[in-house]
Amino acid sequence: MFAKLESIEQKYEDLEKSLSEPDVFNDQERYKTLTKAHAELKEVVEVFRRHRELSRELQDNQELLKDSDPEIRAMAQEEASAISEQLPELEDQLKLLLLPKDPLDEKNTILEIRAGTGGEEAALFAADLFRMYSRHAEIKGWKLEIMNSNETGTGGFKEIIASIQGDSVYSRLKYESGTHRVQRVPATESQGRIHTSAVTVAILPEAEDVDVDLKTEDLRIDVFRASGPGGQSVNTTDSAVRITHEPTGIVVSCQDEKSQLKNKVKAMKVLRARILQVEQDKQREEEAENRRAQVGTGDRSGRIRTYNFPQGRVTDHRINLTLYKLDGVLEGDLDEIVDAMAAHMQTEALKQQAESA
Repeated sequence: MFAKLESIEQKYEDLEKSLSEPDVFNDQERYKTLTKAHAELKEVVEVFRRHRELSRELQDNQELLKDSDPEIRAMAQEEASAISEQLPELEDQLKLLLLPKDPLDEKNTILEIRAGTGGEEAALFAADLFRMYSRHAEIKGWKLEIMNSNETGTGGFKEIIASIQGDSVYSRLKYESGTHRVQRVPATESQGRIHTSAVTVAILPEAEDVDVDLKTEDLRIDVFRASGPGGQSVNTTDSAVRITHEPTGIVVSCQDEKSQLKNKVKAMKVLRARILQVEQDKQREEEAENRRAQVGTGDRSGRIRTYNFPQGRVTDHRINLTLYKLDGVLEGDLDEIVDAMAAHMQTEALKQQAESA
C-alpha cells in the first residue's frame, strides 16, 4: 500500500510542477485537466504525509524511551501512545481513499419517480418524494429541471422525470434507486386506517454521446399532441415527442416543452441515460454472481426504505437505519441517510478487497 502511496505522491508533485509552468495558463483545457487531477490526489497525499510525519515522530519517541532521564522517558511514552492511537485511524482512511473510484460518480443524473401500488395515494407520495429531492437539490446548490411528467388530477404524479446537475450528484444519489414505501392515513380514508403504498425511484447517470453510441437507424421518433391530467388537451400542436430505441425496446416520451425540438433534446438525454443504465446493470449482474450478499447492486425492484407517518420515522432496510425525523427528511435533509449508506458500501468494498488480497 505504501509503495502505491509513494507513487501517487510523486504524481502529485509532478502535477504541481506542471501547474507552475507559465505556458500552462495559456492552454485552458490542459490547465483544467491538470487542476482536476491535482485536486483528486490532494486528500490522499495529505493523509499519507500526515501518516509519514507521525511515523517518524513515533520512531523518535521510541528512541527517547531509552533516555536515562525518567521525565523524558515518561513524556516520550505519553506521546508514543497518542501517536499509536492515531496511526491505525489514518491507515484506515488511506485504505478508503485508495478504493477504486466509480467513474460515474462525477456525472449529473436523471431522476425518475413512478407511482406503484396504492393508486392515487401512491401518486401523491410520488409528488412528496419529488419535492424531497427538489429541496435536497436546492440545499446542495444543484440545478433541477423537469424533463417529463404525468400529473394526476389531485396533484400527484403517475410519473415524473427530472435532470439534476451539480457537483458529484450521482455519487450522492446513486443509492436512492429502489422501492420507497409509505405508511399513512390517506386524506380520502374516512375511518382513519393506515394504508401502505409504494413508489419506485431510479437514479440514472446522465450519459454523454461518448458513453452511448445511438445510431439514427435504431431510433423511431413519433410526434403527438401533448395532454394534461384526464386527457385534457394542453397544446394545439404536435409538440410532444416519443422516441423508441428498437434494439432494446426502450421508449421515452417528453411533452413538457411547447417546442418539439426541446422535447426531442430532453427525450434523447433520458434515452441515453436509460441505455447506459441497462449496460451498467448487465455489468453489475455479472459482478454480483460472485457477491450476491452485497447491498445496493442497483436492483430497483427491492424495497429500500419505509416512511412511516404515524410514528414520524424513516427506516432504510438495507442498513437497518431508523431516524425519527420524517419531517426533516421530506424537507430534503437526506445527508445522514446518504452518508450512512456510503459508509456501509465503503466497508463492504474494503471487506471484498481484503478477501481478494
